[in-house]
Amino acid sequence: MSQPPDFPLRRLRVTAVRRITPRTLRVTLGGSSLAGFTLAGPDQQVKLFLPRMPGTEPVLPAVGADGDVMRWYGAYAAIPEEDRPWMRSYTLRAHDPVAETVDIDFHLHGEAGSAGDEGPATRWARSARPGDPLGVFGPSAAFAVPFEPGAGDWTLLYADACAVPALATVVAALPAGRPALAYVQVDDPADVQPLATAGDLTVRLLPHDVPAADAVRAGTLPPGSPSGWLAGEASAVRRLRRHLVEERGVDRRAIHFTGYWRRRLSQDDAPTSEDLAEARERLSTG
Repeated sequence: MSQPPDFPLRRLRVTAVRRITPRTLRVTLGGSSLAGFTLAGPDQQVKLFLPRMPGTEPVLPAVGADGDVMRWYGAYAAIPEEDRPWMRSYTLRAHDPVAETVDIDFHLHGEAGSAGDEGPATRWARSARPGDPLGVFGPSAAFAVPFEPGAGDWTLLYADACAVPALATVVAALPAGRPALAYVQVDDPADVQPLATAGDLTVRLLPHDVPAADAVRAGTLPPGSPSGWLAGEASAVRRLRRHLVEERGVDRRAIHFTGYWRRRLSQDDAPTSEDLAEARERLSTG
């Protein structure tokens, strides 16, 4: 039985892998299920289903005729752990409708061949070769929280190394001449990708060992009311948003914020009380 046409689950294959910064791998994915696919805007996130054994097909449940996402996810969660693909969230960096491909950028944690901080997504990306399969869920309008980069008087942006690819899609969507200030926090400035934009963008690099909220607190912001987009380590994003709302007087409803990762935790770990509070606040302001 074929899956409902609007169910956003695709089985794709790697078509190319290239390193674009010292710690960033760009993986290009293609497949017939991308025919007719379009990107609805910047920062379009997907769930990747990475097979436990590199190069093998990920074990994924069939999609029910009713297209019920939660039922499908329940079936995925019921797959024995040793077979269940790792699920990780990533942003689509680019889409080529002619070639029917999408690009996803992987920030490489840890060192090759070491256990360290290298997680399953980094291991998969390091070993990825053309032809390797994986599953991709999304983007889905049912779960997206769209960001309008032209709202307010100017645009305020923050990204750490993991969020730089998503930041690049946001600045690319800035209206021509739009004033924007981006705070970027990476270990190595060489890991900041070129940020092509028609907007009037200023980039401020933050020291990697200084809390983002402290670094922004020490700076001067442009006058007027901004729209904000903040993405990176969850606790750093929360503290920065709190500073902007409580100390700078920015309307909390004007700030789009996402915790891309959690220090010492992965997506396989249960959400913390802070994660749940963030989710509730995002829903209340979305």
